[in-house]
Amino acid sequence: MKKATAIIMTAALTVGSCMMSTGINVYAADDLNFVIIPKCVHEWFDAVNQGAQSQADTLSEQLGKNVNVDYRAPSTADVTEQNTILEQAAATKPDGIAIDPVDYEGSKSVIEEVQAMGIPVMLFDAVVEDSGLSSVGNDFKQQAEMEAEKLVELLDGKGKVAVMHGVTTSATHIERYEGHMEVLKKYPDIEIIDGGASSDDVQTAQQQAAAVIAANPDLNGYLCVDGAAPIGISAAIEEAGKAGEITFVGAENLAQILQYIKDGTMVCSYSTMPQMQGSMATLMLWEMSCGQDIPNFVDTGILYIDQNNVDEWIEIVGDGSAE
Repeated sequence: MKKATAIIMTAALTVGSCMMSTGINVYAADDLNFVIIPKCVHEWFDAVNQGAQSQADTLSEQLGKNVNVDYRAPSTADVTEQNTILEQAAATKPDGIAIDPVDYEGSKSVIEEVQAMGIPVMLFDAVVEDSGLSSVGNDFKQQAEMEAEKLVELLDGKGKVAVMHGVTTSATHIERYEGHMEVLKKYPDIEIIDGGASSDDVQTAQQQAAAVIAANPDLNGYLCVDGAAPIGISAAIEEAGKAGEITFVGAENLAQILQYIKDGTMVCSYSTMPQMQGSMATLMLWEMSCGQDIPNFVDTGILYIDQNNVDEWIEIVGDGSAE
């Protein structure tokens, strides 16, 4: 709960600084309406929304007016569908939009049109160099490097390792994938094989991993780049009867992922804390809406989870209090 307290304190302090720096009456009667657009329908993004809604409640209490977050998720990670949702959201004239782009270049012109309407736009779970957009997320390459180094350590520096991609146009997934590859290539006794591509979808990840495991009975380790793949890969490992044989270092802190860690199918996970990303994105949107400059990038940190602390996180995520 220390994380939640810190966010509440930050919100309270920011209210005062926004008033002093802009002269805007942040306690005006008008409600505030923000929109969050993830890549797709996904449990990881549900956790982002959880944090966003909690921060909106905190801001509502601090400001004495309603702060609303409209969460609009594309059914799949499709740039055309996401652009349509972005355009529809902009038509409602919200006070700000946070988006995790499926393909930034494919959405760039639409984002610029939205900004031309006077609607603030920022990114979450993504950093796009030279976009001019502020973002909240993590050092995704560092996250990937930590995961890969941990796997190499667990394998004593040798073995066959599969690396699963996610959405291959996603800047975040590309950065993580390249981070995995850079680390693994440093070790001559590590054989790297294609682990498939999940498209950030659990069923796809499971199907891809099952095929990889069947074709490589001597597979020693697995890595991935998104929040769906850990669930799909773990399911495939268990179906193949390979739990304890394939060393899997995953990502994120979703409920199913935590259970796989507790059960031992996944050794550990490095999480980008989606709840915190949603919370900080909402706070940053509010700051933008009252004319305050925000940082180019806010890093929410990387959380390490293994069997030593997984029960704590199962309790936190299960009762919805992770902020």
